[in-house]
Amino acid sequence: MKKKFKKRLKGDEFIEIVNKSIHFIKTNAKQFLYGIAGLAVIFLIFLGVKFIQSKNIKKESLLLGNIIQVTEELQDNPDKLAELEELGGTGKFTRIAYINAAVFSIEKSDFDKAMTFLEKIPESRKDIIYYQGQHLKARIYYMKKEYDKALEVYQKIEEEDPADYALDAVLFNMAEIYEEKGEIEQALMIYNKIKDDFPQTFYGYEANQAVQKLEDKK
Repeated sequence: MKKKFKKRLKGDEFIEIVNKSIHFIKTNAKQFLYGIAGLAVIFLIFLGVKFIQSKNIKKESLLLGNIIQVTEELQDNPDKLAELEELGGTGKFTRIAYINAAVFSIEKSDFDKAMTFLEKIPESRKDIIYYQGQHLKARIYYMKKEYDKALEVYQKIEEEDPADYALDAVLFNMAEIYEEKGEIEQALMIYNKIKDDFPQTFYGYEANQAVQKLEDKK
């Protein structure tokens, strides 16, 4: 009984760490979701390594260490991308390799390659890593000006309403797309929703600014 309780405590501690990390990501600068999304995930992984090590899962810990190291080396040595892809998998943490490979490809404007990495993340485990991948897919469509495809991905995330993902950021990106499409009333409706539902977040503040800007244009 004691052993089970101790194990549960460790799990709860990890969840708490992840939740604090998500809050940090949500309340800081836009770049966490606008092109350097992988860095936010790496931040979570550094915290996750501590949890894994505390449970003595040596194999997972080693894989994560390799993923982090290869990701850090990518900027100086782009040939490491193939190695990063090889480290990827469908496991709880190895999917991070695909996220980081996609982010690197996006930064190089290789959107097709980025999408191939993201397609490797299965739907069977819908957690923060899965939704980070979906968000990146939507951002790729947005950057390619395929607005309807981007909206389709965002709307699916909104419908699923994941407990461990920043929905205010998703809604904000949706509103931006409607604004760019000239659908101002739809954009205003979403900005107002963010402003009312997430008033204390970065995106709540940005949505408030966006509402004022659009109202002034009327």
